[in-house]
Amino acid sequence: MSTPLIAIFVRHSPECKHADDELYRRCNCRKHLRWTHNGVQYRKTAGTRSWIEAEHAKRDLEDQLAGRTSSLSPEDNTQTIAAAVSLFIADKKVQGLSSDLIKKYTLWLGRLQTYCEGRGVFVVKGITRELVTGFCEDWPKLYPSTYTRAKLRERYKSFLRYCYEAQWLERVPAWPKIKIEEPPTMPLTAEEYKRLLEVVASIVRRRDTAIWAARVRGLFQLMRWSGLAIMDALTLKRDELIHDEAKGIYRVVTQRTKTGTHVTVPIPPDVAQELLSVQNDNDVYFFWSGEGSKKSVVGDWGKRFIVPAFEAAN
Repeated sequence: MSTPLIAIFVRHSPECKHADDELYRRCNCRKHLRWTHNGVQYRKTAGTRSWIEAEHAKRDLEDQLAGRTSSLSPEDNTQTIAAAVSLFIADKKVQGLSSDLIKKYTLWLGRLQTYCEGRGVFVVKGITRELVTGFCEDWPKLYPSTYTRAKLRERYKSFLRYCYEAQWLERVPAWPKIKIEEPPTMPLTAEEYKRLLEVVASIVRRRDTAIWAARVRGLFQLMRWSGLAIMDALTLKRDELIHDEAKGIYRVVTQRTKTGTHVTVPIPPDVAQELLSVQNDNDVYFFWSGEGSKKSVVGDWGKRFIVPAFEAAN
């Protein structure tokens, strides 16, 4: 990896009489570093008001980017954090992850990149256990749920594992352990599920109540027996319910919208027949009209049917 050219410049205070010259060396204003890599411009404070000390900071940064620090040797496959994040995101897109999850990964890794660069670490090999511990220090305040913190920890570790497999890291640094304090969400009991199905007709407030009640009940049955998340269930296509005549079973065969994970799961014949009898104006899908975003249909059904049904079933 070629070492970018790093320039020192000055951010003058408003009262400095040399404010129009960012290369003026002898004032007492703060010195900064600037360089471009892969078409992206970076800026970093030199942490000093002295031009001579800024020169030292410049050389230290050049060494880091070239892999010449004590922990890096010139023959190492040195990679910047910014480039590693871009490649990781590209890899996730190739895997077929949803755009929402891609946006979340971009946000999460952007925070890690900003934190590292704010502490003078611009290359992947500079990410240490001490650095990630400091990064996690304010998580209890930012993410009150221990479950959320544990999930985030796994997301960040997956990025560092990717870096390790690309040989940019000698080892994946250990992350602080997070004890999940919230009780796990348990599935409905048989009695609770029975009550849920019984209240469906009472919460439908539309014309053609019987048709809509059958659709809501069909959605619950699909989620119950297939294990699909609500977005995947609501947007399931009719041709993704396969009848295996040789084995005499029906099987849901699809991909998860969020992760791209392949799903194939058998469902009871009576549940399959109930789904096949669901009426929908769009004959491609069981439930979705095919209009609007998948996210919006989840919000609409959740507000109009699912939350009221769970509340009515207590």
